[in-house]
Amino acid sequence: MAKTNQPCSADVCIMKKTAARKNTGSGFLRNHGLSLAAIVVLLAWIALYRFGDPRTHWGSFFGNAIADWSGVVVTVLATKYFYEIGSAESRQPARFLNNRFREIIRDHSLTIFIVITGLAWLVLYMRVDSESKWGQVVGNILSEWTQLLGLVLLTKRPIESKSKESRK
Repeated sequence: MAKTNQPCSADVCIMKKTAARKNTGSGFLRNHGLSLAAIVVLLAWIALYRFGDPRTHWGSFFGNAIADWSGVVVTVLATKYFYEIGSAESRQPARFLNNRFREIIRDHSLTIFIVITGLAWLVLYMRVDSESKWGQVVGNILSEWTQLLGLVLLTKRPIESKSKESRK
């Protein structure tokens, strides 16, 4: 059936525009929903820990959850904006750069970001009491950062049989 250029009623035009918007992926929530959801969950763990007792099982759990969900938030956001050459999970850069130094920085920006923020967590951890309520959380976050760095580096070369990421 051929398309006609006849005008549509107001209701039909609104429905067509809404459907087209959904199909094109526009909209803030559609584009950032995963990031926002992860941040909301992280904030919930922080609130629960803030008012919880870290000497209880639940309080300890909330502190560990903060570190784990910090890693989730960083993974979601960092892999959205940074690139790591050789990593199947990393986004691909748009083009080659004329400057070799800038290209190296771009090709390893995910590792560089994790190392720099990890060093910031290390400095903070060295300045807080590791046995205090928030000192334990900072220590767990530092541990999470070493895991993130290890994961990024390990996914660059080694492969795992039957893993879809290793087939790329």
